[in-house]
Amino acid sequence: MNNTDKSKFQLLEENRQLRLELADAHRSADKSNAELYKREEQATLAMRGANDGLWDWNLETDYVYFSPRWKSMLGYSETELENIFNTWEQLVHPDDKEPVLKKVQDYLSDRTESFEVEMRMLHKNGHEVNILSRGFLVKRESDAKPIRLVGTHVDISERIKAKLFDENSAKILEMIAIGDSVSEIYDAIALMYEARHPGMRCSLVELHGNKLMHGGAPSIPEEYCNALNGLVYGPDIGSCGTSTYTGKQVLVENIETDYKWANLKQVALPHGMRCCWSEPILNSSGKVLGAFGMYYDYPALPDEGESKDLKSAARLAGIIMEREQDQKRIRQLAYTDELTGLASRAHFYQNLEELIKTSKRHDRRFALLYIDLDNFKDVNDSLGHDAGDLLLKEVAERLSKASREVDFVSRLSGDEFSIVVEDVIDDLSVINVAQRCLDIISKPFELSSRKHIPSCSIGIAHYPDDGKNLSVLLKAADTALYAAKESGKNCYAFYKPELTHKAEYRFQFEQYLREAIEEQWLSLVYQPQVDINSGEIIGVEALSRWHHSTLGQVSPIDFIAAAERIGMIKVHTEWVLYTACRQAIAWKNAGLPALKMAVNISPIHFLDKDLVSLVKRVIDETGMVPSELGLEVTEGVVQTDPENLSVFQELKDLGILLAIDDFGTGYSSFASLKHLKVDYLKIDKYFIDDMMNDEKTMLLVSSMIKMGQNLGHEIIAEGVETSEQFDVLNNINCETAQGYLFSKPVTANEISKLLTLPESVEN
Repeated sequence: MNNTDKSKFQLLEENRQLRLELADAHRSADKSNAELYKREEQATLAMRGANDGLWDWNLETDYVYFSPRWKSMLGYSETELENIFNTWEQLVHPDDKEPVLKKVQDYLSDRTESFEVEMRMLHKNGHEVNILSRGFLVKRESDAKPIRLVGTHVDISERIKAKLFDENSAKILEMIAIGDSVSEIYDAIALMYEARHPGMRCSLVELHGNKLMHGGAPSIPEEYCNALNGLVYGPDIGSCGTSTYTGKQVLVENIETDYKWANLKQVALPHGMRCCWSEPILNSSGKVLGAFGMYYDYPALPDEGESKDLKSAARLAGIIMEREQDQKRIRQLAYTDELTGLASRAHFYQNLEELIKTSKRHDRRFALLYIDLDNFKDVNDSLGHDAGDLLLKEVAERLSKASREVDFVSRLSGDEFSIVVEDVIDDLSVINVAQRCLDIISKPFELSSRKHIPSCSIGIAHYPDDGKNLSVLLKAADTALYAAKESGKNCYAFYKPELTHKAEYRFQFEQYLREAIEEQWLSLVYQPQVDINSGEIIGVEALSRWHHSTLGQVSPIDFIAAAERIGMIKVHTEWVLYTACRQAIAWKNAGLPALKMAVNISPIHFLDKDLVSLVKRVIDETGMVPSELGLEVTEGVVQTDPENLSVFQELKDLGILLAIDDFGTGYSSFASLKHLKVDYLKIDKYFIDDMMNDEKTMLLVSSMIKMGQNLGHEIIAEGVETSEQFDVLNNINCETAQGYLFSKPVTANEISKLLTLPESVEN
């Protein structure tokens, strides 16, 4: 008991003695005098304990006097709350009610000499208030029966919070001392400050390079944490992203209206985040390591206490983060292979164990490449171990160059190495790393004055597909390595053979395609577009074809998608544009009728900022008439995004014709068309094939033609193969048709022959 509490208790005891003396003096007084005495007593207590909440419980009637101060502690005014025992029962914390009443009973039964108890009571606004309650008995003189229990309430919430904070601080120090995981320590720090400020939610993010990575946020939904994990920091990436970017405190009062949250509020607001205050986490030299964030479910700025705690939380987290980074650096030095400078086997095991935990928590995939040099024993046996060591050093250096910066390269033992490829979405990134390893290692190397061409075999396993723990994953990779050795060495193999074959074909296919595009080995064919009324050829569509000596004739569906995937579509499109436009000029110079030349543009390339300048350059260099060049794009880019609209407008400013290809198979077609200036709509072959057999399809085709024409667009029907289809299209006023009924895609020479015939189309 502190001195202040002791002095208050002494005053109360003195008051009790005084009341007993007054009772003796007025023993013979009538009832009205007793009532007067009671009021005097309450007034005396009120004056002596003005800072405490006073209560006076009549044990016979359950009438309870609650002083104004008592009520105000719980957020109520003097006129609120009924003066009955049930009022206290409703306000006391349910878990504390029975223990408190037991202490009352023990005191009333003389089993304890005094009454003192701590309890939680509910404030009017819903939060808990920690109360210290002390009281004494008033007994009736005639029979010594307890008739009243009188006492005080003191708000000890801050003291309890301080005690809990000290206990949590000690617990965190203990966690640090015994080496608990940093993620557990982060969570403990967040919970400690949340307990200090009811309703608050806290988070810690680490800064890895320029990316924000989840550290700890025990009270924040996982969905929100995942949305922020991996974001690149910047001056408008929420509070924590901005704080780590600027190295300064960022206080956002209202997430919904603050510009820094414009691109992130959609993931915060559904989870009740309305304000966020962030403090950069710094190391001892002032480098930003991350950020500590505090959230409430209502707009607010921090008060003095919250502001101090925000800074102290960031300082504490900074100690932990810096220590963790220092320990990582120490472990890295301890776990380095002495010969090659790569990570050692021990480091590899530790890294893999941690990566498995992290990947499991965030539902990620990674790949393990198990690498073994081919015929390394022959080098040691013939040239000696010194030469073998030189080769291992050279291989280690080459593997480091072949892998990505984020990959983990290690030497396991002897001539065995490993590369861990993180965040694997598909097999392509893994294949690229494996193939680079094979290529770079097989380059000639001078060893003991002799030309030596090393090679290696690689086994590939995936987490969690091929193993969910270290031992199983290693076994899978080793099995795959054995398969690679069995396949003739100097190759890679997946743990699952079918993946190996698929990966090998895909890699070889893409290598062939890259070479074909770079060397301009592809060709163009042209399919006529016919005016339905006159039967004349009025245009052609340029189509790419690829015939490979090994693969044979490759479908455009396959090689166009691959060109997009490997980043060669822009180069290919440039070649197509130049070739098609030069051919159109050549036909014209030969005296043939002018044709509209249609070229397909990939959605990826269409939105590229250089497309407009490329088209202008092609027109200028080939002499192509802009109004005779049409660019076709699929509905995938027909959106009302301002960037899309600007590309359409800039191309129209050049005088280019624009067509929407495969119309009707995409999304929100008509809703977007009102914003776009396009010349043609090409109705997809799917509708043309089906319209003869299905009335609904016929209605759709007729509606698309009519709607398109009303909006000022000409209509081209694709895939017309029968005269019946042609007649129907003619009857519903379709202007242009394209399909096998007129001609398959043919060479430029065959187009020349078609144009010189008396009639281009025979119906």
